[in-house]
Amino acid sequence: MTSLFDSVSFEHGPSMKNRFMLAPLTNQQSHEDGTLSDDEYKWLTMRAEGGFGLTMTCASHVQKIGQGFAGQLGCYDDKHIPGLTRLADGIKKHGSLAIVQLHHAGRRSPKELIGEQPVSSGVDEKMGARAMTTGEVEEMVQAFITAAVRVQKAGFQGVELHGAHDYVLCQFLNGELNQRTDKYGGTLANRMRVILEIIDGIRENTSEDFNVSIRLSPERFGLKTSEMVQVYAALAAGGKLDFIDMSLWDIFKLGADEDFADQRLIDIFANIERGSTKLAVAGKLYATADAQRSVDAGADFVAIGRAAITNHDFPLKSHDPAFVMRSLPVPRADLRAEGLSESFINYMGNWPGFAEAE
Repeated sequence: MTSLFDSVSFEHGPSMKNRFMLAPLTNQQSHEDGTLSDDEYKWLTMRAEGGFGLTMTCASHVQKIGQGFAGQLGCYDDKHIPGLTRLADGIKKHGSLAIVQLHHAGRRSPKELIGEQPVSSGVDEKMGARAMTTGEVEEMVQAFITAAVRVQKAGFQGVELHGAHDYVLCQFLNGELNQRTDKYGGTLANRMRVILEIIDGIRENTSEDFNVSIRLSPERFGLKTSEMVQVYAALAAGGKLDFIDMSLWDIFKLGADEDFADQRLIDIFANIERGSTKLAVAGKLYATADAQRSVDAGADFVAIGRAAITNHDFPLKSHDPAFVMRSLPVPRADLRAEGLSESFINYMGNWPGFAEAE
């Protein structure tokens, strides 16, 4: 049986000391201008101290127009570098790999937050989004690349592209939404182009030891699982990514698409040839046993989300194979003790049954 406490090596940069990654989690704790707050610093460094081999930030927007939620950590301007430097240092001093998730919300950017009409791969009248021009797509590609260079300058050891959950890169993969007639639309190869250009640009402009990865959704959001299998296989075969982070919502559920209805999501992707590219999985990992089942099924490591909110030291507690996250709803006093600020606790109060009512 594979141990959860084995190290995980990558083609670029340092290894993880174990198979536990802190999933990128929205927490709404940064300042209005995207600079790091003491609250966000505390929340993330507590997880690094709690034993996570890789500590990933929340989604950090690469353009102001791509902001997805209030209190979001920014990486679109050099004014963010001092806070990012502090955060990278705070994570790494606990022996945890420090990674920033690069993000652009696209059509999901609230107009009242960004002060203008949101943009996307295509027109979405319901959400009030317009299609980017080709020039704007090229500017966005460069913004992702520049943000990666910026966070490396701040001391982070890698970046993850947020290509899941109906954010902008996912919106380009969405053939229903992406009806473009330029080089970024039409065939799957064209819809993938924006991702490939970002990856190539980051590799060309960062050091050899810089870790680069992507988060993907396997289904929903206008995505076809059959196409996502092709995307995953192509990205893994490309040799430029260190890992692919599959956000499965429920790791062991069967596929929603008809052609995959008899297959568990984790099996679909774990069984695709991936060479040296590692596979991370996320989705309802609430206990040590869930994490162990995931690596036994072929994942290289696990991304812990809700259980990392309730238990900052989930990896350390997982030396006990019977360990299970705190039961829900969690008392607010316990969440405060776990390093959550009042704004984060209030945000988690939007998730039914998570936090105790006041």
